[in-house]
Amino acid sequence: MITICHLYPELLNLYGDRGNIITLVRRCEWRGLPVKVREVTIGDSIDFSVMDILFLGGGSDREQNIITGDLERRAAELNRAIDLGLVTLAICGGYQLLGQFYRTLDGQEIPGLGLIDFHTVAGPRRLVGNIAIEIRLGDKLFAAVGFENHSGQTFIGKLPSLGRVLRGFGNNGADGGEGLRYKNVFGTYLHGPLLPKNPELADHLIGLALKRQGINDELKPLDDAFELRANAAMLKRLGIYKK
Repeated sequence: MITICHLYPELLNLYGDRGNIITLVRRCEWRGLPVKVREVTIGDSIDFSVMDILFLGGGSDREQNIITGDLERRAAELNRAIDLGLVTLAICGGYQLLGQFYRTLDGQEIPGLGLIDFHTVAGPRRLVGNIAIEIRLGDKLFAAVGFENHSGQTFIGKLPSLGRVLRGFGNNGADGGEGLRYKNVFGTYLHGPLLPKNPELADHLIGLALKRQGINDELKPLDDAFELRANAAMLKRLGIYKK
């Protein structure tokens, strides 16, 4: 059984981020893998140590402010689970919250959860538009597509990025990186939602969750023709691959 924890689904769901949960569930079900989703909101009890995949979506400043206190009280337990390899996908605001701080335009530093050593600063303009990045997962190299809309500029230091920007802005519009990887944590600014148009990444998360359970079997291949057409259409629109 793969158990997916969806944190604050009613608050963190910008640009269809809930579609990432739907994708993970469907790709498990199509393979006959038992899967369930535990939706967790403010005040609910949760044991992260028994979760296989954690999803934290994006939200506006208002929604992030609402959940910050609740998330802070869970930080120590979440940190332990991440250290033990909890597979985590964090999008946009959820991504920023995992870091050390967010510095506003007037210089105020708003503490993050401090689970990963990176930080975000408010920029003078929004980084908005369709985006494509090149991701390498083991021996697989593919282009992932999505949509970004953030004024925060994230700096990850020596941590590896999720991918290399092909079109768009990425973490900060300057260093060419997008997102980050830390243990089994994947942070990114890609909305859209991300996983339906990028099945390789969805399967990578599922595979990591199974490996944590001691299951190292290769995932059964699926017919991803529809998903890959959606991916290719966006790449063509961005002038990357013209097919």
